[in-house]
Amino acid sequence: MEPQSQWWRDAAIYQIYVRSFADSNGDGEGDLAGIRERLPHLAELGVDAIWLTPFYVSPLADGGYDVADYRDVDPRFGTLEDFDALLADAHKRGIRVIIDVVPNHSSSAHRWFREAVAAEPGDPARSRYVFRDGRGPDGEEPPNNWKSVFGGAAWTRLKRPDGTPEQWYLHLFDSEQPDFDWTNQEVHDEFEDVLRFWLDRGVDGFRIDVAHGLVKDPALPDVAENAKADMLDGSTTLPYFDQEGVHEIYRRWSRIAAEYPGDRALVAEAWVEDVDRIARYVRPDELHQAFNFEYLTAPWDADRLRGVIDRSLAANGAVGATTTWVLSNHDVTRHVTRFGGGERGLRRARAATLLMLGLPGSVYLYQGEELGLPEVTDLPEEALQDPTWKRSGHTERGRDGCRVPLPWEGDVSPYGFGPEGSVPWLPMPEGWGALSRASQRGVEGSTLELYTEALHLRRKLEALGDGSMTWLDSPSGVLYFEREPNVRVAVNLTGEAVELTASGEVLVSSAPVDAPREGSLTLPADTAVWLRG
Repeated sequence: MEPQSQWWRDAAIYQIYVRSFADSNGDGEGDLAGIRERLPHLAELGVDAIWLTPFYVSPLADGGYDVADYRDVDPRFGTLEDFDALLADAHKRGIRVIIDVVPNHSSSAHRWFREAVAAEPGDPARSRYVFRDGRGPDGEEPPNNWKSVFGGAAWTRLKRPDGTPEQWYLHLFDSEQPDFDWTNQEVHDEFEDVLRFWLDRGVDGFRIDVAHGLVKDPALPDVAENAKADMLDGSTTLPYFDQEGVHEIYRRWSRIAAEYPGDRALVAEAWVEDVDRIARYVRPDELHQAFNFEYLTAPWDADRLRGVIDRSLAANGAVGATTTWVLSNHDVTRHVTRFGGGERGLRRARAATLLMLGLPGSVYLYQGEELGLPEVTDLPEEALQDPTWKRSGHTERGRDGCRVPLPWEGDVSPYGFGPEGSVPWLPMPEGWGALSRASQRGVEGSTLELYTEALHLRRKLEALGDGSMTWLDSPSGVLYFEREPNVRVAVNLTGEAVELTASGEVLVSSAPVDAPREGSLTLPADTAVWLRG
């Protein structure tokens, strides 16, 4: 594959949740061979890169984000040879491959953690993780009051084989995901070696899980009782997120990536809503991109969205970085449902897609959004696997609803996700045959064809992707902007049709739109359009 300078600045990157994309062997779980078989679909869709969620050796306590071996493929997903074959085929098709790296925590099944548990307090084997004595009589209270993002306390106490209570270890997520201690040089060396292992194999970059969480305040202070455990919203500060020390780690990682040809990209998953703080992760000597979670969480409201867009472009532009746009991923409710569900939610989701694809920068798409998939909100309780379900005392259903396997073809489960008669790891709803790729491919007006048309236009038109934008006058509730040269994007976020001063050729629209007449365009409710000329 020929290198392209800073390809990520305007790339369309497609997230694959490996377990739910395509099952090649009928065991009910997606795998690397299944992805390889479906690469022609992704090439036809028009994406520039794929991002693979973890496929490493893992007990799957948290969907693979509990890694037991960072240098091998879990047998459920294939082999290293399968990965190499997938990477080679993707590159032949002009598709780059980004993989997850999970540096905040490992699985409790990781060799290092097993050594730590077997060791005595104070042993060097324990210094790779955050172990502390408890508070109170006999150390029976956790070292502080930190909460797990998944619910409950962020500390678990070890017990010796005879039941004697021991030290506590930190896990900001599940108890099977102990946090590394990044004050230990061995941890730094290990992850630099992991990066090189995969860069040497030819990956085009990494998405860094919990990129804001690696460094903790060494004093381990208590947090305010009402503090949100999982998100920095611009006013909340947490002693375990967005600490200054993370930036030196990423400066070092950036230098490692720069040693390799072909512009390898580093992408931060940092749940920090303050755009000025998130921009610090993408300064010239640090990472290349950071997910725009303020945009993802913004409601269907023109003023709110415009504010996020302006702040994002200004903050990233100040450090010379591109801005990313994302509507869904494997951790949040699918945006068809988030925008109201049903026909209205789908109309808004389609319009939101054209808005996103029309903005300057790069976009991240989550598998299935090109089919208009909704969140599955009625999974049987016995099927739920997200650790949030258990840790919340069965009060929060977790993220399984956005992770249901993809429907490819046919009228009954597994809809081509796996061989006929196989049983997917999460049940697939009745009626999903109408949403399958086969049922939408080539059908005018389908969500799949909308995505395909818009992605190919975005690649073809120099005006879209990286660059600038100018807001144009528009009625209340409408976003209207111009991209050079002479491409305009209009989005009606109201529930009523509006008249817009506009002219030119309709390139693509999220719902049927008549061409402008006499300098005026009637834009239906919850509809977006791209115009040229």
